[in-house]
Amino acid sequence: MVDRFVCDTSVIFNGLILDLVDNGELGENPEILIPNIVVAEIEYRTNIQKEIGFFGLNVLKKLRKWHDEKIIKLIIVGNRPTREEIKMSPGGELDALIRESALKNEAILITSDRIQGDVGIFEGLEVFVAKQKKLIKDTEPLKLKLFDYFDDITMSVHLKRNIAPYAKKGSPGSWYLEKITEEPISSQLIEHIALEIIENVREDQHSFIEIEKEGAVVAQLREFRIVITRPPFSKDVEITAVRPLVSLTLSDYSIDTRLKKRLEVAEGILVSGSPGAGKSTFSAALANYYLSQDKVVKTLESVRDLQVRPEITQYTKLEGSLENSADILLLVRPDFTIFDEVRVFGDFKIYSDFRLSGVGMVGVVHSSSAIDAIQRF
Repeated sequence: MVDRFVCDTSVIFNGLILDLVDNGELGENPEILIPNIVVAEIEYRTNIQKEIGFFGLNVLKKLRKWHDEKIIKLIIVGNRPTREEIKMSPGGELDALIRESALKNEAILITSDRIQGDVGIFEGLEVFVAKQKKLIKDTEPLKLKLFDYFDDITMSVHLKRNIAPYAKKGSPGSWYLEKITEEPISSQLIEHIALEIIENVREDQHSFIEIEKEGAVVAQLREFRIVITRPPFSKDVEITAVRPLVSLTLSDYSIDTRLKKRLEVAEGILVSGSPGAGKSTFSAALANYYLSQDKVVKTLESVRDLQVRPEITQYTKLEGSLENSADILLLVRPDFTIFDEVRVFGDFKIYSDFRLSGVGMVGVVHSSSAIDAIQRF
């Protein structure tokens, strides 16, 4: 009897179904059933320009290729979900339809979602729970096409479809823009680079997706902060990768003795400057300095890219809100909080509330002068 399996969305979006087939864990020439519900979900995510949708679409294309090569037998089953069913997706309605599809086709349900698996077992299904890939450790080097555009003095790389790649080189406050090659980036190449980034972010132990919205994703790939944008947010597909060149300590800065004494006692600090001036680098050095002074230090960041010591916990938006994060952070009772960056009205209010609560604050502010930074309050 040929082994027959129904895939849910989880093993498509994380690519585990490909590993299971490739490793022979599903037997020889297995039947892979993809419910139309899964196809619709992937299509929806792709249509709204979510990177996970493009990743899932590539997994489906790979499965189709294996079908054509007689490695697997691929079958699409079931009806497409209605608009109402799609709207009810967070409530588990689509997952229920996938389980129903497995039951009707007398197939084994493959999932990496623990809840989906447990409910399937309760309903009497045979369930194959696919385990997450072993995460890549930070000691293992990553090999990405993106890294070919970096050298020892490259601060950031800027890639755009049908445009030659550029790199910003130098150091904070002293940099220049340079064309890397004359050859424009093709559609195939930039899509390959984007897919490779998402794959590695999902598999690396110290990488994560920070923000994902329609047409934009912000990822932290180890020390690289990467922004991938697409229409309708940007006019064309674009990838920007930023790497901190240096990790400095406070002693690396030529700080006047009087200023250093102020830093030792001051608990309301603003670090201001223009983009690329080195504000975040200095703030990270300040955070590490306070930690060395036996202070409890935390950071509050929209994108967690400060290069701080592992003892310092980095917080980001909780349920999409820095206000929610601030409520929790106050309960943690830090001696100092590094706020990168203080930008909109609500951020300035959070900074003020923390200071009035007695928490030491270091706020990173975009401004051309110190007086401008203060006047923003």
